[in-house]
Amino acid sequence: MSKRFLRHSSRVAGDDVSTPPGDGARPPTDTRFHGWRIVGFSAVALAMTAPGQTHGISVMIDPLIEDLGIGRTQISTAYLIGTLVGACAMPMIGRAIDRWGPRLVMAIVGAVFGAVLLALSAVSGVVGLTAGFVGIRMAGQGALSLVATTTVAYWFDRRRGFALGLAGALGTAGISTAPVVFERLIAFTGWRETWAIQGLLVWAVVIPIAVWGIRNRPADIGQHVDGVAPADDDRGDRAAEGWPLRAAMRTGMFWVIVGCLSTSSMLGTGLAFHQIDILGERGLSTIEAAANFLPQTAAVLLVTIGAGFLVDRFSPRLVLSGSMVLMACGIVFLGHVSPGFTALGYGVIMGAAGGMMRTVESAAVPRYFGTTHLGAIRGVAHTGVIAASALGPVAVALGRDVAGDYSTLLIPMAVLPVLVAVAAAVAPEPRRRGSRRGSDAVDDAAGASDDGAARVPAGGETFTGGGETGVPGPEEAATGPGAAEPAEPEGPDGTGGPAPGGRSGPGRREPGA
Repeated sequence: MSKRFLRHSSRVAGDDVSTPPGDGARPPTDTRFHGWRIVGFSAVALAMTAPGQTHGISVMIDPLIEDLGIGRTQISTAYLIGTLVGACAMPMIGRAIDRWGPRLVMAIVGAVFGAVLLALSAVSGVVGLTAGFVGIRMAGQGALSLVATTTVAYWFDRRRGFALGLAGALGTAGISTAPVVFERLIAFTGWRETWAIQGLLVWAVVIPIAVWGIRNRPADIGQHVDGVAPADDDRGDRAAEGWPLRAAMRTGMFWVIVGCLSTSSMLGTGLAFHQIDILGERGLSTIEAAANFLPQTAAVLLVTIGAGFLVDRFSPRLVLSGSMVLMACGIVFLGHVSPGFTALGYGVIMGAAGGMMRTVESAAVPRYFGTTHLGAIRGVAHTGVIAASALGPVAVALGRDVAGDYSTLLIPMAVLPVLVAVAAAVAPEPRRRGSRRGSDAVDDAAGASDDGAARVPAGGETFTGGGETGVPGPEEAATGPGAAEPAEPEGPDGTGGPAPGGRSGPGRREPGA
């Protein structure tokens, strides 16, 4: 890779996202806002996760069982292990995005993803298959999705929800059509050749996007978030703001978001995995049950964009609550489904609930916690999501065995999203002291606050101890990275400037602190 690519890719995600040219950013290389191209490139990258998604892998299951001579239980267990182990890598991937930027991470993930797919074309037993599932679930379903959506979040603020919704809708369209293409490839060439073709295609598409299409931050090419230069008095406030991971994890809203995502992932994946059997119990034929994925996909495409529009204008927690209520309604409605319009209605409701959740998570995390540590925060959140998707099919199957049918499970299943919806509605929104838009601004550099909580200059984080506004407690704030120095007496001129001997005054940190 070129030195220029590595230099840009290794920018720490805390670099100024809004500093105009002349204040440290590169001069503009293009007068047109690059953010919408980022949306397009990210949508293509999301579509390329299809070989690692459940929909894409599902068409491989029967050929694998037949050719490798392994049982359905064995391959299901291999898939479960692969998904759970792959999920454990998400926090590391998130931190890598924060440290090195999306470009380098996407290039590495694309290279690994393609290599694993090529290796799977030569698999000969359940052990190798399990290792392959670990790789494609980690790199495809997890890492590539994470880096693509995080990149969009870096480029937008006021229209972040719409931009993420658009990227998600286009990416979902690609994922939804992939199983049909994969099935035809298997019929004409075989499953081994299909996996090899997928690997080469990932290399041919994802790596060039990372090298030539993606840019880490607007400031890298002399542009601004949303394509709009900030006002002079807002220039420092909007620079590289964000909560550290440990700070975000101390807020109730973080766990509400994780709870909503995990609930949607577990129930949605469990119901989809057993959809043929579940709808068959309601009187639908195999073809009718399989066709129910079509209205679900259509609803996802429409609602994903609409949810992004709502998140830009309303509190994300209201949209989180709404998606959970909608999912609960869909689960209850499943008990009244019969062939015809009721089955169509079920597909629309479940697709809408899933599409709404995907968009609101991508937009809510940067809205509440900023973008400096966005990769690390979303990486931890996605660990729960991927683990829940692995447990969902097993939980539904075990519940069916205990209850004797699926209908008995529906009301108990609907209780969980209702509880999470209530938690989302009542959870306080995390705010930083002195912010104008919740988590969208940081304090001005100005000594200590009235209650003694330390402030730091623009470009760092501003937190107070305890509660939802706070994050590191007093003892941690005094010793943790980026902690502010105690206030010094005013200088001779009364301004609180540097004291004799080079010591920092209020609101400043010692070099290297």
